[in-house]
Amino acid sequence: MADLAIRVQPRAKRTEVAGERGGAVVIRVSAPPVDGRANEAVCRLIAERAGVPRSAVTVVRGQTGRDKLVRVDGLSADAVRESLLK
Repeated sequence: MADLAIRVQPRAKRTEVAGERGGAVVIRVSAPPVDGRANEAVCRLIAERAGVPRSAVTVVRGQTGRDKLVRVDGLSADAVRESLLK
């Protein structure tokens, strides 16, 4: 199980991993921050990049903010960070 700090930028031109800032992975999503759409887009991107099912990725903290703590079941934090930043 891996906990990963991320910073989300909603309503971006495209959904992508934009690098790392202040120890958090920066993720841009095209979805608006309404009704959990941005959170869903973040979880979908992380699951796709890490090679885990979507159900293995959950937002633990920060559901309504830009700074979030995301949990990925089945992988280490280093493995998830590496798969996102490559």
